[in-house]
Amino acid sequence: MDKPYAPACDRNRDPILAVLRDHFASRRRVLEIGSGTGQHAVHFAAALTHLTWQTSDRASNLAGIRLWLGEARLPNTPPPLELDVNGSWPDRRFDAIFCANTLHIMGWNDVVRLFEALARALEPDAMVAVYGPFNYAGRFTSDSNAAFDAHLKREDPRQGIRSFEDVDALARGAGFSLVEDRAMPANNRTLVWHRQAA
Repeated sequence: MDKPYAPACDRNRDPILAVLRDHFASRRRVLEIGSGTGQHAVHFAAALTHLTWQTSDRASNLAGIRLWLGEARLPNTPPPLELDVNGSWPDRRFDAIFCANTLHIMGWNDVVRLFEALARALEPDAMVAVYGPFNYAGRFTSDSNAAFDAHLKREDPRQGIRSFEDVDALARGAGFSLVEDRAMPANNRTLVWHRQAA
């Protein structure tokens, strides 16, 4: 099996890394949801050596992630976990979650379940960072995002670019406050939320 490769990861990894350097400096254990190829995990774990970067995805993607992790041989990337947001979650807690280009692939009900699970997956003082395209005030931020949304819906009507306001409401419902909404290349955003310990 050849390593899976997503060209977009090479284009967006450094802008995302800049956000993670700002907000994950005090983190220790990150759960990446929807690790995809594993490229982001290798890049971020190599740059942020203080973090244990736990990859996860559906079973069909785990073999590719293992190839990337195995080649990199980083001490802070344990084997990937099988994780479907509708199934069981890891029995250990993390102090951060990272998710890239995943919310628009999941059905909306799955997005809701993801945020509902944060209480049991994360420590009280935790951060969540999500990268991808978002709509604002019911509008696409670019023609290319509108075309991408139409493409997603042709593949599966449950898919689609999510509303920032709807996702932020889910985060707030889980006890998280938005700390940054940073513009990224190619009409994407990185959203970062924080939940303070009581």
